[in-house]
Amino acid sequence: MVTSFILMTVDRHKVNDIAQQLTEVPGVSEVYSVSGNYDLVAITRVPTNDDLAELVTSKLVKIEGIETTDTMLAFKAFSKHDLDSMFAVGL
Repeated sequence: MVTSFILMTVDRHKVNDIAQQLTEVPGVSEVYSVSGNYDLVAITRVPTNDDLAELVTSKLVKIEGIETTDTMLAFKAFSKHDLDSMFAVGL
């Protein structure tokens, strides 16, 4: 499982609409509006790096109003939650 954090600047008049659209993209597990240099952060969980590349370059590019993205890959999870079992349903 490949986990990433996609930080986005978006058209400020469309933050809520873009966030809702992002929640409907397969592989996007959570979307947050945030303070600071970015407007939205999407957490993605996909099976492979190729799936992440497809999500970023083919799916997110179709959402009008996303101005910039900065994608960070997660190397290792440090959590009390069993994330693999939470996201393994249906795999």
